[in-house]
Amino acid sequence: MATDVAPDVEVLRREVQHKYTEVATSPEQTFHFHHGRPLAELLGYPMDKVDAMPPQAVESFAGVGNPCSLGDIRPGEMVLDVGCGGGFDSFIAAQAVGPTGKVIGVDMTREMIEKARNNAKKSGVENVEFRLGEIENLPVRDNSVDVVISNCVINLSADKPRVFQEVYRVLKPGGRIAISDIALLKELPEKIRESMEAYVGCVGGAILIDEYKRIVEASMLKDVRLTVQGSSICIDPNTKDPIGRAILDGLGENKSLEGYVVSVYVEGYK
Repeated sequence: MATDVAPDVEVLRREVQHKYTEVATSPEQTFHFHHGRPLAELLGYPMDKVDAMPPQAVESFAGVGNPCSLGDIRPGEMVLDVGCGGGFDSFIAAQAVGPTGKVIGVDMTREMIEKARNNAKKSGVENVEFRLGEIENLPVRDNSVDVVISNCVINLSADKPRVFQEVYRVLKPGGRIAISDIALLKELPEKIRESMEAYVGCVGGAILIDEYKRIVEASMLKDVRLTVQGSSICIDPNTKDPIGRAILDGLGENKSLEGYVVSVYVEGYK
């Protein structure tokens, strides 16, 4: 049964850190979402680039899209990966920017950052840097980034306007965002909205598509576009993970997240 609460920001952050510490340290476990190499293939990542990474960089991958394909990342650019996890998308971006470019990955989970740094060291990738920090307070200087990417992370933030204000701050003039995330077609049932399990499971914190667009535009980013990619795969319907089961059970008998939650690509420019 889902735990009905009014999610507190600090409690929420700790619960998210706890779950993604498990993903970092025990990727062989069963989670409520698809992850690792099978997910990368499902989302259409070029598998030659995926297989060029150390397996440890792939095994903890979780996401709902391929922001690197959206961003048209070019050689020599500076890329920021917001909520980088174990570094999967950062390493994909590093291949695109080449030796004259650089990728910075930021994540609030220490175990994920340690894993990403170890992966970079093992693979000899020198154009990536991983920093411990919160996405609401990015440890990145003003006007320094060409492209901001992110993959199913911003929905976990309790202060999404602050996240996009920070994204705007660090982007260079003319810089752009290429974000994969989840959003809602309609309001979730109250039981799900107030469930800590649903927040940690990348569902309870999701917002309506129109609201998402308004938040991005309010940050002063221009030409904002949200493109629905299809039903979200953030919850495996066959999951045995307690968080996933609590979310699905909270919807009621014979109901699913289809029709509620979709994956979206978010684009815009400074």
